[in-house]
Amino acid sequence: MDLQEFIQLALAEDIGDGDHTSLATIPADAERRARLLVKQDGILAGIEVAKAIFETVDPALQVHVYQQDGEAIHYGDIVLTVSGNARHILTAERLVLNCMQRMSGIATHTRAMVALLEGTKAKLLDTRKTTPNFRICEKMATKIGGAVNHRFGLYDMILIKDNHIDYAGGIEAAIKHAVRYLQETDRFLSVEVETRNRAEVEEVLRVGHVDRIMLDNFKPDELRQMVELIDGRLITEASGGINETNLRDYAETGVDYISSGALTHQVKSLDLSLKAY
Repeated sequence: MDLQEFIQLALAEDIGDGDHTSLATIPADAERRARLLVKQDGILAGIEVAKAIFETVDPALQVHVYQQDGEAIHYGDIVLTVSGNARHILTAERLVLNCMQRMSGIATHTRAMVALLEGTKAKLLDTRKTTPNFRICEKMATKIGGAVNHRFGLYDMILIKDNHIDYAGGIEAAIKHAVRYLQETDRFLSVEVETRNRAEVEEVLRVGHVDRIMLDNFKPDELRQMVELIDGRLITEASGGINETNLRDYAETGVDYISSGALTHQVKSLDLSLKAY
């Protein structure tokens, strides 16, 4: 799903057969203006999405942007103004706010997490633990906050996790099946394997044909040992139970990436509002 498809579906969900409140109360030719106000400090995200929404609802709407994605925002700031047909401003209002509030909350939390990695080699990764049909915006927000986007979906990487391993009959079988599949389908996808203990790490290293290894639910001391064992032969990724309270401990192990589903599934939206003036 691309951004335009998302916007069309979201508008269809909200409008249905008409924005009847605006149609009933606002003259068709009424011209008005509104401004997007910040009611909570944080990191701004979603400007490009908001512009695309206004453009989709009514290309004649005039949007003036005063702050950009990734900038720190503070209570009382004006992010943008929009002017034009009053009905169309009101039709776009909720979708713009829903996207920007959620995205800014994610970007704010992500920026704080990224700051904890300063001075280490580790980079923060997002995950697929996203809101259905809103992944495109949530992935944009984590990137604005300073994280690195992991795979977008099931189609752009092979990530062999614990259930795949168990269903396939073990790590070696799963990897061999994946290699054969890529050859037979003439695809070029990165291969990552999840491991849960030292024996599984050693098996992945023995079998090979893998680009990245996920070290899941290892404690920091255990993770450090695995990073030393792997010794740069594979890209390393730590996951499982990692949050702002222990992120620094994991980063200091020398791991390349740290993934956190909390970037998108445990975040409170930032308080923004669109007000007429």
